[in-house]
Amino acid sequence: MREAKVRPDGSRIRWVEIAGAEPARVYLHGLGASSAPYFAAAVADPTLVGRRSLLVDLLGHGISDRPVDAGYTLEDHADWVATALDVAGVRDAEVIGHSMGGAVAIVLAARHPRLVGRLLLVDANLDPYPPGHRGIAARWTEDEFVHGDGRERHLRRVGRHWAATMRLAGPEALYRSALHLGRGTTPSMRELLVGLEIPRAYLHPAGAAPDDVAGLVAAGVEVVAVPDCGHNIMLDNPEAFVAAVRGWK
Repeated sequence: MREAKVRPDGSRIRWVEIAGAEPARVYLHGLGASSAPYFAAAVADPTLVGRRSLLVDLLGHGISDRPVDAGYTLEDHADWVATALDVAGVRDAEVIGHSMGGAVAIVLAARHPRLVGRLLLVDANLDPYPPGHRGIAARWTEDEFVHGDGRERHLRRVGRHWAATMRLAGPEALYRSALHLGRGTTPSMRELLVGLEIPRAYLHPAGAAPDDVAGLVAAGVEVVAVPDCGHNIMLDNPEAFVAAVRGWK
């Protein structure tokens, strides 16, 4: 396990690193998740072994620190990851981001282009939540979630697998990350993605394509439908996920 101080108060991001050839692959998990449980099996696949791989836990999540006074915007997360990657000596990485981690990866590539050479998004958030979306911040205030029963109720709602990593996240980090994921960025994650000039790909479950696929394709984003999976593509269909990581153009 490695770590890097990413805030003046000493808060640290931590990651599991596997040695190998450059450029590195950097894996970023989704909201309330942790990179090792979601990506380790894929990273260990014999066809992917040999590349330097960093399984990064976002600040407030997993094995990273959980400061209670941080804002946890998508821009915050991207800047903290950038600091950690600078400490790790990473440049021109292939960044693989799932769900919220994909949104963070897009912002990272836009704000810190020296760090990202290729971008692989795994059913990532591209737009703000639509009206009526019943996410964490729509169900509870921060006080209800952090100091009331909102967090425990949410853990019961999400199922055992997600709850196993979600309970590791700081409640303030989880709430504020969800809040800002729902609000998105300005310009939006989609607009930032379209404007990038690096190789980009977007994996989605077959039958659940992102909005405006034609617009993504026209901007040069390779959009790939993955069969026999839900949102957690790397867990539901690891063979297809590994093939996509290994072979996308």
